[in-house]
Amino acid sequence: MKKYPPLLAGILLGLLFVMSAVVVLFNLVEGPPPPAGSPAAMFFGAFGPTGYLKFVKIFELVGGIFVMIPRLRNFGLLLLGPVIVNILAYHVFLGGGFRDLLNPMLLITVVFSLYLLWVGRKNFARLLS
Repeated sequence: MKKYPPLLAGILLGLLFVMSAVVVLFNLVEGPPPPAGSPAAMFFGAFGPTGYLKFVKIFELVGGIFVMIPRLRNFGLLLLGPVIVNILAYHVFLGGGFRDLLNPMLLITVVFSLYLLWVGRKNFARLLS
């Protein structure tokens, strides 16, 4: 029974990142553009045309797949860690500030990531010793 919550959290977190990456990499849906002249518009003005967004989405895709596989979960979390920090920084500095942190998808991402880090803390502790 103890192994099912991390498995479920890993699958849900992995699916979240895989679906997010696939939508952008295959241009399935085009989101509304941010307001012209806003910091978010300038951010994506530099982020999109350079190919950096595709680079990040490839990390999301690979990290999401790895998080869903229990044996590779910790490596997947290492790949997704900088992406998650960047998502948080975007929402705090360019989005709606700290009130934007109440976004349900962002909460799910952060809570599941922290939970999986807690479950695998012994394996991550080996990196520091």
